[in-house]
Amino acid sequence: MSERARRTAAAGVLACGLLLAACSEADRSTDDRVGGAAESTGDRRPAAQRIEQLKVKVLEALPHDREAFTEGLEIVAGTLYESTGLADRSSMRAGPPGRRPRVRTALPAPLFGEGISVVGRSLWQLTWRNGIAIERDARTLAELRRVPYPDEGWGACLQRDRHRLVTSDGSARLAFRDPGTLASRGEVTVTEEGRPVTGLNELECVGTAVYANVLPTDRILRIDPATGAVTASIDASGLLHDDEIVEGSVLNGIAAVPGTDQFLVTGKFWPRMFRVAFVPA
Repeated sequence: MSERARRTAAAGVLACGLLLAACSEADRSTDDRVGGAAESTGDRRPAAQRIEQLKVKVLEALPHDREAFTEGLEIVAGTLYESTGLADRSSMRAGPPGRRPRVRTALPAPLFGEGISVVGRSLWQLTWRNGIAIERDARTLAELRRVPYPDEGWGACLQRDRHRLVTSDGSARLAFRDPGTLASRGEVTVTEEGRPVTGLNELECVGTAVYANVLPTDRILRIDPATGAVTASIDASGLLHDDEIVEGSVLNGIAAVPGTDQFLVTGKFWPRMFRVAFVPA
């Protein structure tokens, strides 16, 4: 090979080497940009789907009727309303929290009392499988009328910002109803990380959120009723002593304390109810 040819070949090798290096650097730069974008997207996605983990902080223990098979609990204007179940033992009660009810009325057999919600001067009391709901005078608890209710009655609460009742039937479904007639206004399936959550029981509406006891667990869920997504899981275990637990004494009963961020919680056959706050676990 001539000297001129050797110089030409060397120049060509050098040029190819520089081109390959530039291409490799460009690929790495592109990979970095793509990887950075994916990482950023990954960071945002969990934040949007994160479920807040909370627990109960007990602020006060109050007496509760250990014979009460609690199905519904609500506080309105300083009055605690409580519905109890079981055939031949169902009742509706009203009075100051932690004290003997001011007024009490029994449900005739075979009615099985369930969830409740106060709507203005009236109160709705659902029944389990009796096919009716009872409208009562919120002050006297006197029965005003009965309306057909084709679903199983479990929990109920009034979503004031939407002026609609939210009801549960033990499934993963929350149903929306007209507060005057109980006519259907739609429904939503409650999901936790994309999976349906069954056993939704007693309900409490607070602002735009719905809180639900999950039967037969010690969990309370905070739910976005617009999407059905669970936004918080609340651990309410350990409230009773071992010697206070009897067969059937599951957590059921949640009532927001007006003007505070506190709640009253209790359960079926519980000898106590608790004023609590939900705090980070």
